[in-house]
Amino acid sequence: MSNITGCHGCGLHHQCVCHLVPHIEVPVHIALLMHENEVTRETNTGQWLLKALPSTSKHIWQRRSPCPELIKLIESDHYQPYLLYPSDNSVSLSEVTNMSAQQQKVPLLIILDGTWQEAAKMLRKSGWLAALPGVHLTPSQPSAYQLRRNQQQGHLCTFEVGAEVIKELGFTHQAQQLEDFFQQYIPIFKADKSGHALKHQ
Repeated sequence: MSNITGCHGCGLHHQCVCHLVPHIEVPVHIALLMHENEVTRETNTGQWLLKALPSTSKHIWQRRSPCPELIKLIESDHYQPYLLYPSDNSVSLSEVTNMSAQQQKVPLLIILDGTWQEAAKMLRKSGWLAALPGVHLTPSQPSAYQLRRNQQQGHLCTFEVGAEVIKELGFTHQAQQLEDFFQQYIPIFKADKSGHALKHQ
């Protein structure tokens, strides 16, 4: 594929990656609470979680009022909501998923999708978020994401967070499928932004 407008599915101009995206079914709902600035960023990786995981939803953060659709999910008897954000009071993902299983509820993991500065602002200005029980990940490997400047050591991008969630829940094969796609996507994206398809060695 090589055209001016690019692929409507992946947005790339010189090499479509739509056929590489895995389709994963896991018993967890990931809710991406997206900062409005993230919606138009080409480097947003949350879009790939939405394509790969049917049990993922997108919600736009508003400072003055919470997203009604996300509030419905939080208040549903079907889900046990958690805010996936490290803090002094957060607990490991494995602990809370065991509790959710005992309660026979599907874990609802809310990920703040934005830069770390934007995520901190979203949390600071949204009391309803801060009131949710917090969980954190224990990443097994460093981030492979290299598409933004000023990234901090140890921080994962949104797609990598989703893959790590799947892995820590015990679905290692599905997590590996996500990681394999991401490893292919990064160099293709870089080549596309340089104006050409990825040249194979």
